[in-house]
Amino acid sequence: MVLPWDVSSSVVEDLKPDGIFLSNGPGDPTDVEKVIQLVRDLRGKYPMFGICLGHQIISLAYGAKTYKLKFGHRGGNHPVKNLLTGKIEITSQNHSYAVDAESIANTGLEVTHLNLLDGTVEGVACKSDQVFCVQYHPESAPGPQDSAYLFDQFIEMMEGTRYGEKN
Repeated sequence: MVLPWDVSSSVVEDLKPDGIFLSNGPGDPTDVEKVIQLVRDLRGKYPMFGICLGHQIISLAYGAKTYKLKFGHRGGNHPVKNLLTGKIEITSQNHSYAVDAESIANTGLEVTHLNLLDGTVEGVACKSDQVFCVQYHPESAPGPQDSAYLFDQFIEMMEGTRYGEKN
């Protein structure tokens, strides 16, 4: 089910979702304080996966900061290193903001992915809350399927949780 950006946490909880997916979108992530607060209210209750703007919103909800890139990341050829596996993924990117790496300390987030072109944060996770996100667009499959595992990971998290309770 697709919900509007200004949905309340009580509406989401009434739906009893298996998980929450935060999609990409335009603009400055700090402009959507309602969504940042929604993530704060729901983190730890449901598995959560974010991409692009969703990555920035999740990071902000945990207390990290974002900044505007000088030129942005554009195109389907950005190498990103998965720090958990050591593998390099070829990713598709289209964004103007990034998560400040130094601001991640003491947020409960762990950096999981790094951009090999400029060292920017490309993914973070909070295992205890079952929350993870990536800056790039895994749905674009530019690698050709380098990042498909992320969707499998989210499905596995949801299968282990039903209606906000772990199975």
